[in-house]
Amino acid sequence: MERMAVRAQTVVFDVLLAAVAFALAFFVAPTQPELGFGEAGALNFVQLASLYAAIAGVFMLIFRRELSPWRYVSIPDALVLARCAVLTVGVFLLAVFVLDRAKGLPRSTLVMAPLFQMVACMGVRIMRRALHEHALESFSPLKALGDRVTQAPSLLLIGPPSLADTYLRDVARSHDRSYTPVGIVGTERRDVGQQVRGVCIIDAIDRLDEALADLRRWNRYPRAILFLEEPGKLKGLTADLLGQLKNDGIRLLRLPSIVELPQHDGLTLMPMRDINIEELLAREPIELDRGAVGRLIQGRRVLITGAGGSIGAELCRQVAAFNCGQLILLDYSETALFEIEREMRERFPHIGLKAVLCDVRNVQRITAAFVRERPDLVFHAAALKHVSMVERHPTEGVLTNVIGTWNVAEASKACGAVQMVLISTDKAVDPTNVMGATKRMAEAVIQAQQTTNDNGTRFSAVRFGNVLGSSGSVVPIFKSQIERGGPVTVTHPEMTRFFMTIPEAAQLVLHATATCHEDDRKDSRLFLLEMGEPVSIMDLARQMIALSGGTPGRDIEIEITGLRPGEKLTEALLDETESSLPCAPKVLEVISNSALRVTPGHLSDLAAIVETGEVEDVRRALFDLVAQVRGEKPGAAPTLRVIAGG
Repeated sequence: MERMAVRAQTVVFDVLLAAVAFALAFFVAPTQPELGFGEAGALNFVQLASLYAAIAGVFMLIFRRELSPWRYVSIPDALVLARCAVLTVGVFLLAVFVLDRAKGLPRSTLVMAPLFQMVACMGVRIMRRALHEHALESFSPLKALGDRVTQAPSLLLIGPPSLADTYLRDVARSHDRSYTPVGIVGTERRDVGQQVRGVCIIDAIDRLDEALADLRRWNRYPRAILFLEEPGKLKGLTADLLGQLKNDGIRLLRLPSIVELPQHDGLTLMPMRDINIEELLAREPIELDRGAVGRLIQGRRVLITGAGGSIGAELCRQVAAFNCGQLILLDYSETALFEIEREMRERFPHIGLKAVLCDVRNVQRITAAFVRERPDLVFHAAALKHVSMVERHPTEGVLTNVIGTWNVAEASKACGAVQMVLISTDKAVDPTNVMGATKRMAEAVIQAQQTTNDNGTRFSAVRFGNVLGSSGSVVPIFKSQIERGGPVTVTHPEMTRFFMTIPEAAQLVLHATATCHEDDRKDSRLFLLEMGEPVSIMDLARQMIALSGGTPGRDIEIEITGLRPGEKLTEALLDETESSLPCAPKVLEVISNSALRVTPGHLSDLAAIVETGEVEDVRRALFDLVAQVRGEKPGAAPTLRVIAGG
């Protein structure tokens, strides 16, 4: 009822404004009749004004102007108001011509009335928006000079003027005093000198040094810099420059990404946060198809294995942000499971949540958990992934990465899941280490489901490169070494790797899964991301030292340690027996010509060898199976070697 009353008040107010506009136009007309009483049969002023206002009210209702809040008025609203005024005067002229041949109507009124109506309706709305955004405060003659000079830290905005306008408008609406914008560094030189909501565009991004020098000279050097879009999209930013800024005590901030936005829908101003080093090193991110992912996840029961790991935890956050019906967190690490459950309950209290402490190696318990929870979607992120650790413990790698994947696939079919997705890695391509071999076998397990699956469960795997910032990845290792003062250890000066951020990796999984979900194919599928050019690990080390404010070789040394067993110089995304086809923006589908379809018998034989605990036997049996999958001649495990080419 209260909402209806507000809408009614808006319509009544617009009708009164139309009547006032007509009256003003009527009385300023050069040829003024005697209020319509001077000629028999002519409509008088009150009748004309009432008719005009009534017609205006009808058009306001037709175009639903009562649904548009005045405090958010914009150019489209002005265009609709203009349309209402023009239609009003047109219908009014037709009506008075039919009624009395417009005998008592000054002709100039037909021109001035809609103009006055547009000015009045738009004017009150602009005034309401100005009050809402506190835009009139700086013009207050009673405001003391000391009140005008804010004590908030200065903030430099970097990004396109359009995004700067959006941010400054949100700041004004929320009356936020955390920072004082002192300038904008835009993306185009042609915008330099213009102003956005009173804040000057002082220079372009390729002249950031000059812009900062000007601000220092004007005694307005920023305490923080806000990147209005992904730093990777801004050309001209170097690791040395960003490291210098951090050394100067400047906070590097950014707004939430598109994945984080659903968590803040209720906030007037999106909260800023500090930029992570991996975000500055990352390439341009993929565009998430939010519609397809929303249709995939919304309202469904989703189970994520390895939920406490880097990728698993990010999948949990993104799945919850898309309003899944129930989220089941499954992990064998008690500490990791406790932490992700606590985080999810705090950040997404509206999401149904359940934590399951279970090992994917235990087929009875994993099947019982799946049947009990009955998930619609299963994301299998549980794995042993540290190359050197799995190399020393191949038995554990086989049990978790191969047998565990088979157990999760069988449990997904047993509970009637709609889809199961395996998280794989580029190390599965032509594997030279045990971890890569186990992940290649895990992919083979998923591909085998297309012949054994008879209840509608879809299977897919998503293969991608290294993940910046994940536990055990090179970035946290380099970061801790830099914090200790060095040296930063690099295994080989020519080593390269493909990289993406944790959020981007999770986006890829959801993106590819949604693609698979919306077509009619029932066979298992393997996806990978267009990873771009590989990154030199040596260059990465130098960039991170520079981002910390140091100089490689002077402040922090870089030490070459040599390749570890099973480690490659370069990684590839496709095997010799594979090809790829584009299936979605920046997502490829791998077409595999596997020479072997993995069966339960293969896995039973492998599990029996694992039970003996003989490391070399396990390694040999594992690489025998991988060789068969890749189409090589079966035999003893190949000698671990370093591949110098892709």
